[in-house]
Amino acid sequence: MNKTEAKEKIDALKELLNKYGYEYYVLDQPSVPDSEYDKRLQELLKLEEEHPELVTADSPTQRVGGQPLEGFEKVEHRLRMLSLGNAFNEADLRDFDRRVQENLNQQVSYVCELKIDGLAVSLTYENGQFTQGSTRGDGTVGEDITTNLRTIRSVPLSVSEQGTIEVRGEAFMPKKSFLALNEIKAEKAEEPFANPRNAAAGSLRQLDPKIAASRNLDIFLYGVGEWEVEGITSHSERLTYLSELGLKVNPEWKKVNSIEEVLEFVDYWTNERPHLNYEIDGIVIKVDDIDQQEELGYTARSPRWAIAYKFPAEEVITTLKEIELSVGRTGVITPTAVLEPVQVAGSTVGRASLHNEDLIREKDIRVGDHVIIKKAGDIIPEVVKVLEEQRTGQEKKFFMPKHCPACDSDLVRLDEEVALRCLNPNCPAQLQEGLLHFVSRNAMNIEGLGEKVIAQLFREKLIHTIADVYRLDREELLKLERMGEKSVDNLLNAIEASKANSLEKLLFGLGIRFIGEKAARILAEHYGTMEKIQQANYDDLILIDEIGEKMAESIVQFFSEEEANDLLQELRNLGLNMEYKGLRTSEQSSDTIFSGKTIVLTGKMESFTRKEAKENIETLGGSVTGTVSNKTDIVIAGEAAGSKYERAEKLGITIWDEQQFKEALDGTN
Repeated sequence: MNKTEAKEKIDALKELLNKYGYEYYVLDQPSVPDSEYDKRLQELLKLEEEHPELVTADSPTQRVGGQPLEGFEKVEHRLRMLSLGNAFNEADLRDFDRRVQENLNQQVSYVCELKIDGLAVSLTYENGQFTQGSTRGDGTVGEDITTNLRTIRSVPLSVSEQGTIEVRGEAFMPKKSFLALNEIKAEKAEEPFANPRNAAAGSLRQLDPKIAASRNLDIFLYGVGEWEVEGITSHSERLTYLSELGLKVNPEWKKVNSIEEVLEFVDYWTNERPHLNYEIDGIVIKVDDIDQQEELGYTARSPRWAIAYKFPAEEVITTLKEIELSVGRTGVITPTAVLEPVQVAGSTVGRASLHNEDLIREKDIRVGDHVIIKKAGDIIPEVVKVLEEQRTGQEKKFFMPKHCPACDSDLVRLDEEVALRCLNPNCPAQLQEGLLHFVSRNAMNIEGLGEKVIAQLFREKLIHTIADVYRLDREELLKLERMGEKSVDNLLNAIEASKANSLEKLLFGLGIRFIGEKAARILAEHYGTMEKIQQANYDDLILIDEIGEKMAESIVQFFSEEEANDLLQELRNLGLNMEYKGLRTSEQSSDTIFSGKTIVLTGKMESFTRKEAKENIETLGGSVTGTVSNKTDIVIAGEAAGSKYERAEKLGITIWDEQQFKEALDGTN
């Protein structure tokens, strides 16, 4: 067989095997026995061994291969993977419907989908080939798990759609696969997985793709990211089109025309979910019309056009063994119930927050009580109630201490607060928690300073305050366990780089009560320097838009403390930037080229991340959306702009390249 004949035969076998795979793994309607599939696969393998130059990435033989990875690379999502707001009862769903109706003032249809209990993932196809898969991560940055996603048989390695397309969905472990996996673990005397969700997540984060392949995972796709499909105007049409492309879509979705029909769908699947061969933890409800979605828009964390109804939390009985106390970064003393470990909603729970002394008194919680617990939102364990009828008389009432468990300072209850606080600024527990906040991604963003490393540095007395981070010595760090030369150098480089952060990062990192990311940016932009913020008085602060009375009081209180001002002087001396570096919001928004404009970003830019470009535009009065429509004013296109660029051309919308965008920004400074 010559090369031309071999290629024709290989192409025919690939097409046939992909057809068989689609029928088996996506449609669940196999047309041939497994033996026929295996026979054709061996035939393809033999031909590819004879002609290795004809092996392509979309061949069924290439799903599992290569050496184990050393680690996962970070992936920045072109379009953020937002989370959904939650609804827990009928009233929440009706409230969602009311908000939608009031904002649109027109007929609305919804699409109801099963909420798969798995791991949110993104798949990217370029010119028809599957090129990258990633986890959701924090919504902005995920991990590259391409090799592991390729092992999922229901993920097509190629599609007919050309250009760059991104689809999103949920990778999961079917119940049958989960039971089989735990049987294997039991035979090996290994700890079993608590639930299919944890098993799926753990499988996709295996560095060896052969392990991921052995776990028999599956996937359902339910949406798109960076992809504009011509002629599709609704979410229901989008789901249909995804199926037509050969992507696996959960078949149990339904388009409905009223909130009453939504509630019927929820009731039906609340009862029927045990009969599914995969886990679901709720129902997702989305406005169907894409133009209506765009009109409703987004909050900082979630779309206003969708909501996730969570099934009622499972409640179980256990024993409260003792109550422990912890000290937070703001000095709040939090009691935690230590429980007899028990399975709740698929995982083992041994602790539950009791929040404060008032809650303990209100529920009359005593050490030794039998209590009912549940996971609020299927995530956070909480004590629902005490079973008083099961008391034996041996239970003990709990009383909050008068002194801090970490530093023995007096505890106080401030006006209008239910929490007890330690006001000692040098309390070691507060310092450790405060430092964790200081180095976090949204504050100073010092990679390598995680919880375990910080605890180790405190134990070894290498740090006592935030300023000590910037005095860490390379030789001292190398003496610590699990701190090699590379990790130490990376950590010190990250610490040094953080000195140049803009003022709002430092201000947020200081952990001032009531001052979140947004307030820190507003203050930094308004005053420009840390020195001016330190000198600000209450009357000036409350005049700033979005800075309320509590915020103003907290800022004045913080900067009146000698310790706070001493710390800032130390940080100045250590070389930390104390000035705002971001763009300033124009005093008259009509003066900027972006004011009142709707902008769409597409493709990859060299000088900006997607988040930076979006922040620049919004600071200058513009809004950024993900869909090109007649309402779009400008499309800013980087490399590999794809279908959004083409749609903008057809609609006659102004298109800028990266250089034009940079010039527009420069013109506003």
